[in-house]
Amino acid sequence: MKKKILVIGPSWVGDSVMAQPLYQRLHQRHPNLELHVFAPAWTLPLLARMPEVAKAHLNPFGHGALRLGERWKVARQLAAERFDQAIVLPNSLKSALIPLFASIPLRTGFLGESRYWILNDARELDEQALPMMVERFCALAEDKGAPLPRPLSHPRLALTNASQQAALDKLKLDASRPAVAFCPGAEYGPAKRWPARHFAELARRFDAAGYAVWLFGSGKDREVGDDISRLSGGLAVNLCGATGLEEAIDLIGLTRLAVCNDSGLMHVAAALDKPLVALYGSSSPDFTPPLSTRAAIVSLNLDCSPCFERTCPYGHTDCLEKMEPDRVWQAALPLLPVHTQEKTQ
Repeated sequence: MKKKILVIGPSWVGDSVMAQPLYQRLHQRHPNLELHVFAPAWTLPLLARMPEVAKAHLNPFGHGALRLGERWKVARQLAAERFDQAIVLPNSLKSALIPLFASIPLRTGFLGESRYWILNDARELDEQALPMMVERFCALAEDKGAPLPRPLSHPRLALTNASQQAALDKLKLDASRPAVAFCPGAEYGPAKRWPARHFAELARRFDAAGYAVWLFGSGKDREVGDDISRLSGGLAVNLCGATGLEEAIDLIGLTRLAVCNDSGLMHVAAALDKPLVALYGSSSPDFTPPLSTRAAIVSLNLDCSPCFERTCPYGHTDCLEKMEPDRVWQAALPLLPVHTQEKTQ
């Protein structure tokens, strides 16, 4: 029997990547599933690269925007799709209104923000049993009270050679030299961003080992990208703000390794199955680790971290400032080809 499910997707890029194992699990449970996702514009390039998603619907509502009348209109358009179930991933009251207004008969999600009267398949979250975000997402694919099957699958974004070549041509990048990706941004705040001078020193290490260094991020990261490029003596190519997410996905897919702050692009690199060094300062890999078997996590595990603050409450950000470039380089080496390791010895 065919089943049609609408997922109300997350607002963050990293969370959107971590939702893909849920989509995979839903297809396992419902072989004839038609899966749709309601999501903000900046996450749509991810959904386009997830073969599990039959159709993406634009969520036009930003953070804090209730706009009840507009939500009703959007929901009534979705009602024409005749969904059997909605799964609501964000924990806000607003996010649960669309399935209600769309008259979707089964509305699944965790309790939060007094929305128990909106969700008729409401779940209580056991944070101890489900410590990771990806586990919490995947639990919503199961029947209420059913255990979560493990191990969970990992996200996998699809790529095409044609789109990758188009991105290379557009940005006039030389692909003859192997490249590594640096992702120096973190939308959440500065307490998750490794210092530019450390990235620059690491760029010099990779250049000496024969690698080009490409910097990825949004327009908000252009300034830090300029700093890294300048401090490295021009060895790092700053692509921050020069690519859309779709082009960043294609180009990261061409690199040999990624070095990333705990950010959306870290999860993108993991979903592209890139060898990955993930840098954790104020956040914790226990909650949102890179979902990959080829990731090395670097964290100083100071007494004051993880604090999960956007800015350091002590004003020093020692958890990142004291994370020396050599420590990250040593974490990267085992993930690189053997000839690179021999060259650096």
